[in-house]
Amino acid sequence: MDTPVPLPFATGFYESPVLPLAAQECLNWYVHAPDGPALAPEVLFPTPGISAVVSRGDELTDANRGGWSLNGVPYFVNGSALVRLNADDTLDALGTIGGTGRVSMSDNGTQLMILAPGVNGYIFTTGPDALTTISDADFTANGNPQAVVFVDTYFVFTTDANKFIISASNNGLAYDALDFGTAESNPDGTQVPIVFKNQLFIIGEITAEGFSNVGGADFPFQRSGVFLDQGTPAPHSVVKTSETFLFIGNAKNESPAVWAFAGNTTQKVSTQAIDDILEDLTAAQLADVFAWSYAQSGHYFVGFTLPTTTLVFDTTTGKWHERKSRYIDASLNTIDVAYRVSSVVAGYGSMYVSDSLDGRIGLMDPDNLDEYTNRVFRRVATQPFQDNTKSFSVPYLELTMESGVGNAAEPDPMVVMDRSTDGGKTWVALRARAMGKEGEYKRRIAWRRNGRASRFEVFRFSTSAPVKAPVLGLHAIIMPQQ
Repeated sequence: MDTPVPLPFATGFYESPVLPLAAQECLNWYVHAPDGPALAPEVLFPTPGISAVVSRGDELTDANRGGWSLNGVPYFVNGSALVRLNADDTLDALGTIGGTGRVSMSDNGTQLMILAPGVNGYIFTTGPDALTTISDADFTANGNPQAVVFVDTYFVFTTDANKFIISASNNGLAYDALDFGTAESNPDGTQVPIVFKNQLFIIGEITAEGFSNVGGADFPFQRSGVFLDQGTPAPHSVVKTSETFLFIGNAKNESPAVWAFAGNTTQKVSTQAIDDILEDLTAAQLADVFAWSYAQSGHYFVGFTLPTTTLVFDTTTGKWHERKSRYIDASLNTIDVAYRVSSVVAGYGSMYVSDSLDGRIGLMDPDNLDEYTNRVFRRVATQPFQDNTKSFSVPYLELTMESGVGNAAEPDPMVVMDRSTDGGKTWVALRARAMGKEGEYKRRIAWRRNGRASRFEVFRFSTSAPVKAPVLGLHAIIMPQQ
């Protein structure tokens, strides 16, 4: 046929271990489905960049350990310091937090709780500013607290003794050794608490159980009757978003997957490709996975940061994509790492991010396509195409993007295409095309004479140009070969 036909391209991330089966990359682009009639039912939008706000230092020891918003004001633990981001983009150093690992944070409206597992708990209050170490001996009477949430006037902690404890009402500095509970439906190790729609869940290693505040004279929380068949091997992966919470979970004799709470049960949201990636991690690597969530431009994103990549689920579309960061080291080597965002905190009407690499705090900015001064590398690979196992050629291939987006920083932005005829194992014919200089709105991005495929073919497109780069369509002329 000599008429271009549309090819699916906005399928999200699905890279199978069997590459001829599926080799779909979606790196630093995400799937967007327009609400009404549009050029295409699904397109790709670029992930937001990060604009520099302020830094507490660029030392690795200042990398972020957690963040929280108290009454609309962002707080971060960077290195050993608790810092507050002010509306004028300055930082206040508020005191020292012990340890080096990720912290767990929560608040009751006046007290900000910072828990450094295995080290200590701290309460920060304003008016005047004060950071106080929890000194009540009953704080550790039922094991060392590991994670914290707040519900119904109480701070609630899970401990390493498979119990959960509560603070005094509206006072994170006072504890009673008799105020503890246990999740007894299954004798697995207690991992982390989470509160969803005012119900407390205690998540263990392979199960989870719900508790409600019944206002008892002794211990106020009793089992609600809600029981979940999955627990978590990754305590920092449990995160709320929109109308659910997600976590990396597994049951007894199950491999890890990503689960979402739905109607007093759980629903698996990860694909087999995601499950395969999680299964390849060691137990220690799984335990270190952390999650963040945020909403922007009508999408609700949940990111899970693994050792080498960050896998992001969009609850709006149900599609996955990857995020990675790229920087140039002191030896001028290009280094690709997992998405550098460590935590996302709302404040002052904006979305602030802290950093896994150093002490910077940035602004998650859809209008900025760089990460600080580093360019973002974006790549999408299609599913494998075939013509009933027959040989075929593609004499014409056209990628539809928003043309004419050149600017002063990148006057003539380019997008590169390469192709694979072995299911994504090897790639050939790297060829660049211009997206269009500023004002060249009718520029077409096309490749001719794209060779022959004996069985199937995958097309891949990439760019690191710091310009608005949505992908709106992909068309090809496909010619059968005898």
